[in-house]
Formats: sequence, C-alpha cells, structure tokens
Amino acid sequence: MRLTSPMDSEGSPLPWPGGLSAAARAVWAKHDHDSDGWLPLWRHMADSAAVAERLWDEWVPDQVRRLVSAELPGDADDARRLATWLAAVHDIGKATPAFACQVEGLADRMRSEGLEMPLQKQIPDRRLAPHGLAGQLLLQEWLIERHGWPKPATLQLSVVVGGHHGIPPTQAQIHELTRHRSLLRTRGSDDAWRSVQHDLLDAAAQACGIPGRLNPWRDVKLPQPVQALLTAVVIMADWIASNPELFPYFPGERGSGPERIDAAWQGLNLPRPWAADEPDAEPGAHFAARFDLPTDARIRPVQEAAVAAARDMAAPGLMVLEAPMGEGKTEAALAVAEVFAARSGAGGCFIALPTMATGNAMFPRLLEWLGHLPDTRAGTGAHSVFLAHSKAALNEDFAELMRAGRRSLAGIDRDGGADTWQPRTDAQAASAELVAHHWLRGRKKGMLSSFAVGTIDQLLFAGLKSRHLALRHLALAGKVVVIDEAHAYDTYMNAYLDRVLSWLGAYRVPVVVLSATLPSRRRRELAQAYAGARDDDTGFAGVQAAQAYPLITAVAPGGLPGVSAPEASGRGTAVHVERLDDDLERLSRRLETELEDGGCVLVVRNTVRRVVETAAHLRKRFGDEQVTVAHARFLDPDRADNDAGLLAEYGSPDYVAKHGGTRPRRRIVVASQVAEQSLDVDFDLLVSDLAPIDLLLQRMGRLHRHRRGADQDGRPPRLRRARCLITGVDWDAPVPEADRGSRRVYRTYPLLRSAAALEPYLARTDGTGNALHLPEDISPLVQRAYGDEEIGPPEWGEAMEKARADHEKHQAEQHAKADAFLLNPQARPGRALVGWVEAGVGDADDTRRGKAQVRDTEETLEVLVVQRRSDGRLATVPWLSPDRQGRARGGLELPTDTVPDHRSARIVAACGLRLPPEFSNARTLDRAIAELEEQCVPAWQSKDAYWLAGELILVLDEECRSRLAGFELRYTRSDGLEVHRAE
Repeated sequence: MRLTSPMDSEGSPLPWPGGLSAAARAVWAKHDHDSDGWLPLWRHMADSAAVAERLWDEWVPDQVRRLVSAELPGDADDARRLATWLAAVHDIGKATPAFACQVEGLADRMRSEGLEMPLQKQIPDRRLAPHGLAGQLLLQEWLIERHGWPKPATLQLSVVVGGHHGIPPTQAQIHELTRHRSLLRTRGSDDAWRSVQHDLLDAAAQACGIPGRLNPWRDVKLPQPVQALLTAVVIMADWIASNPELFPYFPGERGSGPERIDAAWQGLNLPRPWAADEPDAEPGAHFAARFDLPTDARIRPVQEAAVAAARDMAAPGLMVLEAPMGEGKTEAALAVAEVFAARSGAGGCFIALPTMATGNAMFPRLLEWLGHLPDTRAGTGAHSVFLAHSKAALNEDFAELMRAGRRSLAGIDRDGGADTWQPRTDAQAASAELVAHHWLRGRKKGMLSSFAVGTIDQLLFAGLKSRHLALRHLALAGKVVVIDEAHAYDTYMNAYLDRVLSWLGAYRVPVVVLSATLPSRRRRELAQAYAGARDDDTGFAGVQAAQAYPLITAVAPGGLPGVSAPEASGRGTAVHVERLDDDLERLSRRLETELEDGGCVLVVRNTVRRVVETAAHLRKRFGDEQVTVAHARFLDPDRADNDAGLLAEYGSPDYVAKHGGTRPRRRIVVASQVAEQSLDVDFDLLVSDLAPIDLLLQRMGRLHRHRRGADQDGRPPRLRRARCLITGVDWDAPVPEADRGSRRVYRTYPLLRSAAALEPYLARTDGTGNALHLPEDISPLVQRAYGDEEIGPPEWGEAMEKARADHEKHQAEQHAKADAFLLNPQARPGRALVGWVEAGVGDADDTRRGKAQVRDTEETLEVLVVQRRSDGRLATVPWLSPDRQGRARGGLELPTDTVPDHRSARIVAACGLRLPPEFSNARTLDRAIAELEEQCVPAWQSKDAYWLAGELILVLDEECRSRLAGFELRYTRSDGLEVHRAE
C-alpha cells in the first residue's frame, strides 16, 4: 500500500483531507510571497509522508533499513511505518500561534475558523518556539494524553521532529518553551488549538497505519544511531516535499491525489542505491574483470587474502590492510567492498584520501571500477556519483558527470544557492549510467550519493558537532567506507577519526583501512574504536602484538579481532641508506657523480622553501632543462599538469608506453611531500630530508618501484643498486639536528625517533652499513620508531627525553583542542538526541577555513590568479595547457566591466593558489585580505558571477610579480610561487 492510495489498509478513505475539521484544513505550512500561493499543513504532511515512503522503499539502502528494523518489534514493516509517520508529523509545530501569525492573510483565514492569535508584532518572544521544537512538545503531549505514554519514552521519537532543521533542541530550549505555553496555544482559544493539533496528529497516525503500533513502540528503546537515521530521512523528505516545482502550492485543495507524488517522484528521478552481488568468480578472474588486467596477470597474495578474509568474517566489519607500497591495496579494498556490500546491504562506497589532489587522482579510478560492476553494465539505472571536496566542480571528470545529470529543477531546497540546470537530451539520459545527480549536490547533500571520493575531512565531519550532522551520518551509514593512507593523520585528526569509527561500528558500516606504514598502537586504536571496546580490553592486545607484514586485521562490530598474515608477493628491494651532509654544493657534486651515465633522481624536501632553493642551486650545475620542481604551491591546473607529467615520464613502463611518454635519460625532480603518496612513480636514486619513519618509507616506495630489466639492468650501471641519501640534518652534531623547517613541520621527537630507528642502516659515503630490505623491514622500523622502548645511542638520551616531553605535551594539547567540538560517544539506548550537537560549530564547511575544524592547521588564504597585461587589461595566465577539447585556456582576455563568460570565469576559478604560512599570521592575513579586497573587480562580485563572486583575486604583472601585505610574490611555471619579505 502506498500513502497516495485513496484507501487505507482497512479499506477506509484516507484522512487527507477527509475527516479533518475546517479549522484543521485552514492551517497553513508554506507561502509564496511573490504569487501569494500557499500550501495547507495537511497537504505538506501528506506530501512529506509520501516522499518518506518512496525514499524508504526505493532509495534508503538495505543496510540502513535493517539497522532500524532490528530495533522495532514489527521489524521491517514497523520501520517503514515509523519513518513515514515521523515525516508526516514533522511540521506539526506550524499549527501554533507563534508560526501562523507570520502571514497576516493566512492567519486571518485561521482566525475565521476559531483559531485566535495575536498579531506577529504582539508576540515578541515567538523566537522561543521555532516550529521544530514546538512540534516536539506537541507530539510528546499527544503521545502522553491520547496514548498513555510515559514522558521519557516520548523523547526518542519526538526529538526527530524537534531536530528536523538540523539541530536537535537542547534541554534549556525545551524548558524555556515549556514555560511559555501561550506560544503553542492562545489563551482563550486553547481548546480550539488543541483540537486542531490533535486532529492533524490523529489524521497522520491513521494515514500511516500506526494506531495499532503505538502500544508496542512505547517500550522500545531506540539507540541514538537509529534516532539520527530517522531524523535524516525526515530531513530529506521535508526538503523534497518543500520544493514548489515538485509539489506546487495552490490556493485550494486541488492536486491532492496519488498523481501528485507520482509526478514529483518521476521529476526528481533519484537514482536507486547500489545493489551489490557477491562475486563468485575465482579471485584472479574477478580482479581481471574489474581492473582490466591482462588475462595472464596474477593477483597479489595480499589481494587474494583480503577477499578471502572478507568472506570469512562472521559479519562485515572493519578490515585493516597493511601492505607495502605498490601492492594494489586500492584494488583489494574495492574488491572487499563488493563482498561487504553484498553481505551488509550497503548501497554505495566512499573512499577517503588525505588531500584534494589524491582525491582527484582516485576519482577516475573509481569511475573505471564502477564501469565494470555488473549492475552498471546491465543498464539497471544510473548510479549517483560525487567528488567530495570544495573544488569538485572544477574537476573535468566530475564536470562531465554533472552535465550528464542536469535537469530543469531550480531551488531544490535551502542547501546553499539555487542552481538551475538545463534538461538532458534523450540521448544523454539513455547513456548516462553514472551521473552527478542534480539534487545530490552541495556540501550537505553530495555525500548522500551512492558513490563518492573525497578528502578525509568529509569523513571527519561526521564526528564534528555541526548542523545537519544526521544527514552526514545517513550518507555514511548506507555505504562501505574505505580510508586510504591511514598513517597520514596527526593526533588531532585521529581523535575525530576514532570517534567517527565508533559511530560507524554502531551503524554496522563496513570499513576498510589501508596503510603501508601503520604503527601497531594505532592499529589497535582503530580496531578498538570501531568495536566500541575500552582501552584496557585485553582482547585487543593481540592486534598490537602482531608483527607480521603484510597483515590483515578484521573485527566485526562489537566483536573481537582476528589477524592473518598473507604471503608476501616476492617483490622486494634492498635499499642502501646513507647520511649526506646538508650542503647544497656537496649534493650537487654527488649527483653529478651519480648521474654520470644518466638516471632519474628524486630529491624530496620537507618545505617548499628548501625545494625552491635546492632546484635553483642544482640548475646552475645541470641546467634548467635537467631540473624540475613539484610542490603544492602551484596553481591548481599547473599542479595537475605536474602530476600528469611525473606519471608520463616516471610511471610504470606500461603506463608510460600507454600514454605515449618517454623516460628521460637524465633528470632531477625536486619535490615536496606531494611525491610521497598516491603517485605511482619510479626513480633510480632518492635523496630525502629526514622525516618521520613512516613517511620516509613512503618516499622509499618511489625508489626502484618497478622492474626495469633483469636485475634492474635497464637502469644506468651506477644506479642499479637502490640507494637513499638522507639529508636535511646536521649529522656532525652530538645529537642529529634536523633543519628548522623540518622541525616545524614534524616536530623534533618523531624526527629523532626516525633517525634512531635508521641508525643500524645508515652509512657514510664509504658504503658501510646494512641494507634496508623492503618490504620486510617496513613494519619493524615503523614499530621501533613509534614504540615506547628507548632507542638510539646513549648520548642521545637527554635530548630524546626532552623532545618526548615536548611531544607528549603537544599531543595533549591537540586532544584537548579536538574535544571542543567532538561529537559525544553514543549514549545508552533510549537516550534521546536532545542536545546532540549543543555548543557546536554551526555548519561544517568544506573550505580552507572549514577544514581547520577537523585539522589542527593554521588558517590559510586562497586566491585566484590572473595577469595584468601592459595595456592594463586582465587575462588568464598565458601558459595554461589546453582543455580536453583542445581549446585554449591560457591568455584569454577577461572583461572588467562585465562578468566574464561562463568558460572564462570557470578557468579563473580553477586557477586557485594557496598562499604560504607567511600569510597565516592574523595581522598579516587581515592586511592581505584588505589589500586584495581593494583590488577587486566590482563587476565580478555580482550575483551573476557564479564562479567569481566573493573570491579574492591576486593580479600578477607582466613579469608575474605582485606585492602583498609587505611581501614580494613571484610566480613561474617552472617553480610555482616564491615569497620574500619586501625590502
């Protein structure tokens, strides 16, 4: 039975609006000031319930439905009824004087039916009765007075109504409204108001078939995760039912039949969730089919073991997969996700990565995998896909999907600005199996798409007290979550990650965590957080004690973990590690010797300043063409081109051949940390600043990564033995001292522990020392560096202890800072979500400033870069590469008296640049913003300037220079942004 049917389950006419009094029919819910159209409350209640029913049946993943159903005596039928009923009653608080007085004409209509109320200006304290909170109190009263519920039992359901605008009420707000009952019913017409409110609630109960279920539900104690999911479903139903293009307003009672919801649902065209089938093919054949491997290719033992472990688990849960760099962990995670989704009923997958750049690199890999899924190939309908970071609209792959998902709907809800999309052609609609759905966009809704790739921030936001947090939880509760590069997060971020994992475990969300260099203590913390175990739970001791590598750790929600040790793939590299004094001239001479017969060298520095200084010095000896630079301080399109160039020249032999690239005979790449993760590049020699051991090992993963001939004889003779030269340190000091920039980035203690762990392997240029074997030595080195035992020479002891104390103090400060807005753990079942996000941050914001909510970072400033020509006109910077259609992007003239055309404005918006730490100081930041605002182009700030309004524009002169807040800025395509204090 659908709620849009003219008959209820007992064959009686539905009470929408039949059976309602004239006064109840007069209560209004929506009003359009422009057209004077309006929507009665009963109609919006019916629309919302019908939408919730469709969402529950056709969009909510099985994984979510099962979780809610398990808590109710009537199982799946109860869950469906409860969700639709709560959506039906969510706006009952609009049947109050505090709300109804806002539109005088509609208020007069209600007064004529006996519902007396003062004028709006006569109710100064109406702010105490927002309609969500008012509805919560009215629903509680109805359950108590009409159905005999004890007051505590009413809260776990009524709080869904109270929180449907994104923030559940607090105890203080409830108490204050309780003291101002006249806001709910006007004195002198109390009975009339009460009769109307109960009329509407009775009608909703009858329409949703719940009168016979209220007694069994009275004794239910809903866990907080279930309350959050029901709240999110109600929010979605309300947003959809509030869209006047889907559900038109009207002055009377026309348009109330089943065709109303049918037309709206068809117009919305919300894609169904993923319905995964567990693969039954032999693992090798399965990987070949999903990832376009050659038919004779053999999958890695780690990949096969991961799938087997997923199948052996009693229930889908957390899997931590530790394996060397280049072992195909991402492909393993996607294969495991299929198994987990089929068994749990997950309706999608989210892949979380450390940075925007790594997210962009992963997105096409996700699309390729989706293109090989059986239900995609079978044409069963489009899957919704989302790229979850603040610049997703500038990503070409995602932009193509957005074009495929365009529709002629405007103003879907109040989530950001109203977007208007052109309708798709029939050809587009027929061919689009993967779309960025028009409704599933924006910072609050995008993650509700079935498949998403994004930064780790999107996951951490689920642990942040923020508005509409329930929607973020619903978005994750229906998916398999993959967390890549799990070692890359600091104490502050890990506090959020652990809290999110505890909620994901409560939601029974399958999670796959990937890392090549995970400390054993961190492995245990992840498992305990997901399982909801205490820190002193001895059942998890084995997780931390496990020494094997590769290693798979698996734990079901609420269960005990198990560990298994897959075979190694047999791929291995012996890396000879040497000390190298931190002297640029000595580095130049050493590289000249090493590159006598050619070769490709990667030099990794810990700060951009050192990258630029090193590259400038090396160019004096090797020439500009032999030295290239890669770091994060490039324009976004330049950085993307840099990454593509690295892959085209230093990628695997197959990749280079496939993309028409050529490996240089002799080249030096000087890079920052951008080279240490998510880039499949291969160099003959590595030079690296000292870094924490896990990151240093990641960098070593770019050394001799691929086989080049038998015994690496495809490499120059001098470089057939893998070597890593460790620099950035004063090795002659009594205790090795890293350079100031490295200490600022990583702090002293992790650097000292890294040096101590490497001490047995380090050699001077005489070649003495032990070879470091990858992957066998990865885990022992990581555990040694991050363990508690004392390491390093005795004479380092005092310095090590001082650094440790400073490090522990810093970690404690990070924990305390994270706690400020960290979501509380789940309370006992039955405890309502009242005050759930109290003292929160407001909206979780996916911007540079917003990321500071879940990252312990300084606020940074981002600008869009253009160039001023000698004639005074503005243009895009001249060197930008053409777009995918071969159209020029560089040197496009930009008007200053009007808004640039859509394409030009989008190109400017893509030329984002993050200013360096010199601009993070509050005083300098304010000065820079003030100076940039003075240079703004007024025409670009109009409401029509979608891409440019509100953005700060940095204008470079003809020589690509500028002055800002007391600094000289210079940008070059070869080196990116350089900043120097002005004379």
